[in-house]
Amino acid sequence: MRLLPSVLSAPARIVIIAAFGTMERTLARRRALVIGGSVGGLFSAHLLRATGWDVAVYERAAGDLGDRGTGIGTREELFAVMRRIGLPAGISLGIDVAGRIGLDRDGGVLHDMPVRAVNSAWSRIWRPLQQALPDACHAGGKTLSRVEPQADGVIAVFDDGTRAEGDLLVGADGLHSTVRAQFLPGLVPGYAGYVAWRGVVEATELPPELHGLLLHRMVFGFPDGELMLSIPMPAPRGEAGRACHFVWFRPATEEALAGLCTDQSGRRHGVSIPPPLIRPELIATLKHDAGALLAPQLAALVNGTAQIILQPIFDLESPRIAFGRVALVGDAAFVARPHVASGVMKAAIDAESLADALAGSDVPAALEQYNRERQPYGAALVARDRHIGAYFAAREGDPRRRSETLMREYGAAGLVRDRPIEARAVPDASSAMPGATH
Repeated sequence: MRLLPSVLSAPARIVIIAAFGTMERTLARRRALVIGGSVGGLFSAHLLRATGWDVAVYERAAGDLGDRGTGIGTREELFAVMRRIGLPAGISLGIDVAGRIGLDRDGGVLHDMPVRAVNSAWSRIWRPLQQALPDACHAGGKTLSRVEPQADGVIAVFDDGTRAEGDLLVGADGLHSTVRAQFLPGLVPGYAGYVAWRGVVEATELPPELHGLLLHRMVFGFPDGELMLSIPMPAPRGEAGRACHFVWFRPATEEALAGLCTDQSGRRHGVSIPPPLIRPELIATLKHDAGALLAPQLAALVNGTAQIILQPIFDLESPRIAFGRVALVGDAAFVARPHVASGVMKAAIDAESLADALAGSDVPAALEQYNRERQPYGAALVARDRHIGAYFAAREGDPRRRSETLMREYGAAGLVRDRPIEARAVPDASSAMPGATH
């Protein structure tokens, strides 16, 4: 006989609710808590929503992230994930790069390679993802304090004292991930021994005679033990047109890094410093060195940049990226140096792999599958970036051959043994090693 709740006594109703609580939770939409509102978190949110999850994204920053980031390399795999979400993607999100040029100190051409690419800007990926997510799914100004795993769920506790419950927690909180720090205590990003000086130069700030080169080609310079790159990118504020993003990798000891991150008043800022607080004499030295060490075309970029940024280079390799009902994606899982230029693509594929694994009902088993798929890939990507960093820092061997290898293999469009870097299979790191044959 089927009993209706209306004819049951209160104690009986309580017993039945307790007995069938697990079934009711299963039949309801599963809830995912995503910690971090950058690209990895947003890709995860969209792909989980598309497979039936109820999703809440918590971002520590209270404001808009759209003005952060600079130029990025892209691949078709990144655009495919965006189209799966339902967002337009392709060449319209970026600009075509016609090839690669290597310059000597005097500005002469060392190498000319027809490696074509599509470059975009970080904001052109992040902003459509953010705008397509319902406001009700996103909360800013929420700093995670800790994660409390439960037998059949997970709780996120925030600095403001609020709590959120879910069936899954996705740690997409970047380089200094709070989620990773809790589940992998003692694992911290390691300093690579060099920094990147970066800047964006708009077309109006470049001499017209350099437009054809710097706005349409990726340009390399090779000071001894260093690497200078000039990378075309879309105009930074979303308007039509092009700009140029430069990155100059230069060695710096940890002691020297502390000095670079000390402002004019003597205040130390740790391992990073807000760009406006970089001491003027450091910028003056950088511009002087550009004139002494770089091709004139590249030195013009350093001297034409309104705001130069200092980025210390770190990396980190996680032995696991899944812990019961908690998963790490993007830079929270692995921090790779920027030499493969695939961080945004990796975050997208991480999120896709996670969402596909979670098509089943067993969350811990799904996260184990995700760990098997993406942990080896992330580890190999970090290894490849380390090899490239060691390669340009090396001073032995034939400099011309070393520069040619760097130009062929660097970045998202780089070719390893004439093949592009894989987006899902474990990438080949060995050929970027100093002394490898090609």
